[in-house]
Amino acid sequence: MARGFRNRCPHCGEGRVFGRFLKVRDACEACGTELHHHRADDLPPYLVIFIVGHVVGLAILETEMRFEVPLAMQLAVWPALTLAMALALLQPVKGAVVGLQYALGMHGFAAIRRGRAEPAESPAEGSVKARP
Repeated sequence: MARGFRNRCPHCGEGRVFGRFLKVRDACEACGTELHHHRADDLPPYLVIFIVGHVVGLAILETEMRFEVPLAMQLAVWPALTLAMALALLQPVKGAVVGLQYALGMHGFAAIRRGRAEPAESPAEGSVKARP
């Protein structure tokens, strides 16, 4: 998870996880580990909302209780802080979720974690295997 949080491949720690801001690469550029198996879906935004909401909510509450801050300043600071924190945390949190899925062997990462990728069957072999 720490490697993913730092935008590094969860397998080798060298290659980058993201090709664009939130687009996970199909494979690691350093070790070739396939990363397209991940299914981060809605968990990273949920975690970011949870973290940012608690931090900013506490900051708003503490500011209201301790200081006399003009409303105009609050309307300028809190939305900007919320947006900045959300954008700053979204990619690291998604990388950590991909790292968690890799660590737990979820969504196709199990074969990689065992060290042996299962070969795909060729169309000529079919789906029925002969028994010895």
